[in-house]
Amino acid sequence: MTEFHTVRPIDNSRLVRVTPPNRLRELARLVALGALIGAGGLFYAWQHFACIQLGYQLESLKTEQSQATELNQKLKLEVAGLRSPSRIDAIARNQLGLTVPTAGQIAPFDSPSEAVLAELHAASSARAR
Repeated sequence: MTEFHTVRPIDNSRLVRVTPPNRLRELARLVALGALIGAGGLFYAWQHFACIQLGYQLESLKTEQSQATELNQKLKLEVAGLRSPSRIDAIARNQLGLTVPTAGQIAPFDSPSEAVLAELHAASSARAR
């Protein structure tokens, strides 16, 4: 005997599955917890990479400071060499044609006493007013 199957269309479009309210609350809690954990992870990663970047900047600044210190030391040595009395004497004699002064060419300079300086400053400030 042969069997026949007939296909009957079933219309379930009018059926609605009711979701329990506690299931929606549980889902909302899980999403909020996941978002909180994700935000915490992103915040940690941001701080970690910022710390690494600051470390690189610190090393760069330390290198720059050591180079500046070296340059400062070289410049101090150069200034000391340029201020050398023997160098200044050689330039004065060779380039400018200066000679050592004789005994009659030197005249002592007498500076006024401090009281006289005080009077001069007081008088000049009175004139300025």
